[in-house]
Amino acid sequence: MKYLKCIALTIAIIGAINWGLIGLFNFDLVSFIFGSIPMISKIIYILVGICGIYLITFYGQLHEEAE
Repeated sequence: MKYLKCIALTIAIIGAINWGLIGLFNFDLVSFIFGSIPMISKIIYILVGICGIYLITFYGQLHEEAE
């Protein structure tokens, strides 16, 4: 599970950086890298979303650690 958490966190961080670039500079890094292959960009966006949903479960773990 440790590796899954690290992978999910890494993908979510990449997604967050991409959103930061979009917000600040209107630059989509994923589209820039994979622009000629839109299906890969779509898969990356889906993975970022899935990782974000998975990382929501970390809140429950934080609550358990606090007790």
